[in-house]
Amino acid sequence: MPAACRCELQLVCKMGSRRSSAAGRRATSSLVGFLILQWLGLACAQKSSAWRTLSGNAPAIIAKGGFSGLFPDSSINAYSFVNASSSKDTILWCDVQLTKDGVGICLPDIKLDNCTDITYYYPNGRRTYWVNGVKTVGWFSVDYNFTDLAPVSLTQAIYSRTPNFDSQGSILTVFDLRRISPLGIWLNIQHDNFYRQHKLSMRSYVLSVIKHVVVNYLSSPELLFLSGIEHRFRNTTTKLIFRFLAEGIEPSTNLTYASLLKNLTYIKTFASGILVPKNYIWPVSNDNYLLPFKSIVADAHSAGLEIYASDFANDNLFSYNYSYDPLVEYHYFIDNGFFSVDGVVSDFPITPSEAVGCFSHLNTNSQDHGKPLIISHNGASGEYADCTDMAYQKAVDDGADVIDCSVQLTRDGTLVCMSNVDLLTITTVTRSPYSSRLSLIPEIKSSAGIFTFNLTWDEIKNNLKPLISQPESAYGLKRNPRYRNSGAFMRLSDFLKFALDKHLLGVLISIEHAKFMAERLRFDVVESVISALNLSGYDNTSLQVMIQSPNSSVLEMFKQLTQYKLVYKIDYTIRDADPSSVSDIQTFAHAVALSQDSIYPESNLFITGETGLIPKLHAADLDVYVYLFQNEFTSQPWDFLSDATVMINTYFVGAGVDGIITDFPGTGRRYKRHTCRKLREPPNYMLPIHDRLLLSQMSPGVMPPAMAPMPMLSTSNVTEPPLPTPPPPPPPPPTAVPSQHGGMAPSLQPTSGCQCVASAYIQLVFICGFYLLV
Repeated sequence: MPAACRCELQLVCKMGSRRSSAAGRRATSSLVGFLILQWLGLACAQKSSAWRTLSGNAPAIIAKGGFSGLFPDSSINAYSFVNASSSKDTILWCDVQLTKDGVGICLPDIKLDNCTDITYYYPNGRRTYWVNGVKTVGWFSVDYNFTDLAPVSLTQAIYSRTPNFDSQGSILTVFDLRRISPLGIWLNIQHDNFYRQHKLSMRSYVLSVIKHVVVNYLSSPELLFLSGIEHRFRNTTTKLIFRFLAEGIEPSTNLTYASLLKNLTYIKTFASGILVPKNYIWPVSNDNYLLPFKSIVADAHSAGLEIYASDFANDNLFSYNYSYDPLVEYHYFIDNGFFSVDGVVSDFPITPSEAVGCFSHLNTNSQDHGKPLIISHNGASGEYADCTDMAYQKAVDDGADVIDCSVQLTRDGTLVCMSNVDLLTITTVTRSPYSSRLSLIPEIKSSAGIFTFNLTWDEIKNNLKPLISQPESAYGLKRNPRYRNSGAFMRLSDFLKFALDKHLLGVLISIEHAKFMAERLRFDVVESVISALNLSGYDNTSLQVMIQSPNSSVLEMFKQLTQYKLVYKIDYTIRDADPSSVSDIQTFAHAVALSQDSIYPESNLFITGETGLIPKLHAADLDVYVYLFQNEFTSQPWDFLSDATVMINTYFVGAGVDGIITDFPGTGRRYKRHTCRKLREPPNYMLPIHDRLLLSQMSPGVMPPAMAPMPMLSTSNVTEPPLPTPPPPPPPPPTAVPSQHGGMAPSLQPTSGCQCVASAYIQLVFICGFYLLV
């Protein structure tokens, strides 16, 4: 096989190995086979080029209505923000509507009430018109002269997006847009047929505009409009683009868009390219996983047509294959090893700017720049259930530097990796024979739970399945539902053995409830963790051992007994730390783990400033790790533009953190390898977001409320009495089971208030409700 073919085949196999488990490989085998058969010959024949676009140039980035993912589409703020946040050659998109006096304005919808505050100024302006055969009720531009619209402002048309930037600018004309962007304009003519019915000529308007404005792209979903003006553009630089809609009938021919897609050679007679919804290229299944890609890109390029993809938005529901990372989605369209679309139309142009400018053509040899340290959070828990073998394998495959285990104790004295001591939220225990083993432990939580120490390791391993975490399920964002119960639980000893031969910098063991385990369960967790590490060979390995705890008493004991790196987790938000508390931390820790809000506080999802904690901790020679990074856009302040890469870049470059603790290690690993880190002056889309950037663009009346004061870390918060020595275990009963570490298993003795017998009815309701949720 020729070398080029071998290279392409390797790329196919990499795309098919996103999930390392046998189940995952089976799930992607059909996709891989399809890719190999469809593209291997084409890839071998195609001449070498950095980009697999028709021209060989980088894909174009088109900002739909400006930065419409944040600001109202087609507003002055939306268009202006593109220049500050995206690549310099980004094209500004304008959906052209015509006023009664023939002025072309930029508005995303033919119905003005969907995108402006016109109803406030003209409450009696509602009309009913036929638009492409559909009876449509609303406010329309054809009923107003341009001067009538002078007081009207734009509003956010998508209600899930912030309204804080509404009504801050008047409606813009195409000529206004040219003054904002001298580099590139895309005019989309969506309803020529409708305007002709109202005695307005979009054809005449466009031909008059090009005498004064350089239009880079002119698109329309109406075939006769484009074919009718094609001859007027033959000697210009304007590209005519035929737009395929997601469904329906092309209004000027009454043919379906699906049938027109089969005749690309005809479209080539009047257009230089096509624009299609992204699902035309990469369709998704009913349960939102990618299906094999279609041949449409190859077909278009074979016909000599460029192909552009639309409908990209960071706050859309993604295919689960993208792991809620919008940058990954762009790479499926522009840098997959087989084809590249010639451009993408996006509501968030910063992300394709990153994808094209800094993150494309990465491979296994791309340089890892060292920092920030990528620490997994319960493994790759954004992909698989917390602390399972599949989550840990995925974290390793995705390039985590450090994988973590939150240790919990079972009834028979086995240390296990579990993200929560309460099994109700992380396992299927409510559907098991142990659903009645509820306990009320006020020292741990205020409500009843079924805790790891209520069950033996065998009971957990043989009868329970994991539950994938769903931190953003309230917003309808689920994680990898096909694998929601996949993976096996792991003991600490299993975890340590697993990590020992992996390409990692170290392991992090997180310890909570150590005092409770000592006093109530008669268990020395510090001694047991050290023993497990030594027995697993960690006293003779290059892997760094990190111990994390919110309790200084735990870290003090580890410092006395080991040379491990100790991480003090401050598990609440703070605004500052007094010097004495920092000095205290220095005595027992090498690093501090802070919440995101302790660095960039937020109010109503807007960043209100920077606390300045990191320089203070760095001055004390303490590393700073930040938790918790998630890819889901609903977990992020608006300032990060619904882009996990923007968030990481802001904390690393802007705040100077040393490491991130993340549910999605793959996103962090890719960030460390981006090529723009080699540049002296990074492009504007790789600059950190400045605190209060968005607040400065709001009107005073919509500013988020002032935050309640956050506490300052003081010595009293840090210092703790020494960890108590566990009392000797009681005499074992005749049937006691030996513990993993020798001796007999600890036992939680029922005490007054610990059993929920008096609350049986409440518990039953709780269990039934949880079962329905699960």
